[in-house]
Amino acid sequence: MNGAPTLPEELLLLALDPVRGKPYCRGSFLEYGIAGAVLAELELQGRVTEERGRVVVVKPLDPPDPLLAVFLRSLPAPGRSRFGSGVSAQRWVRQTGRRAEGLWLDDLVERGVLRRETRRFIGLFPYHRHPEGAGGGAAAARQRFEESRAAGHPDRGGRLLAALAAAVELPSVVKEGDRRTRAAARALAREEWPALAVHRNVRQDKASQAGGGDGGGGGGGD
Repeated sequence: MNGAPTLPEELLLLALDPVRGKPYCRGSFLEYGIAGAVLAELELQGRVTEERGRVVVVKPLDPPDPLLAVFLRSLPAPGRSRFGSGVSAQRWVRQTGRRAEGLWLDDLVERGVLRRETRRFIGLFPYHRHPEGAGGGAAAARQRFEESRAAGHPDRGGRLLAALAAAVELPSVVKEGDRRTRAAARALAREEWPALAVHRNVRQDKASQAGGGDGGGGGGGD
């Protein structure tokens, strides 16, 4: 991989089974997670901030990463939102997740980090799996994550990735390890605002499913 991996890349590599190419978590949760990772990466770069659950652009110049630039442009420019400053983080994550995941998957496939396998459900409906490609990266991503976890996530990027991984409910984060480690991961998902936006969408989907709904909708703040 070229340069330091971004948070969307890292989360995808953690969340996809490198052999089967299938997410370890629910697919829609991962979509929300990638959108949350976009916001987290933009915050790390000092381009956005959060105010009362809303994403506010503070540095509108395009970042060097072309994918991040696409999504920074999708956010309201400073002072140009019809509803006050910025846009609801929870709503943006819900509306942007599928596109964000698709673009990052395309990029990782193009770079050889992942492969794309097309299969058909009951022989008719195509769907994709994304196992590890010749470029590798999954093992290194897992090692970086485990080293950060063992050290207590001393840097903000590591904390954000752990929070996002917990928010999408990766089993290796929320079900494995001792009770204190699992509790810390769940707490991070509520403390870091990009992960909180993901967590709220996950929770909304679960509530809708339990109530017989379809999990859709615009996803306002709560």
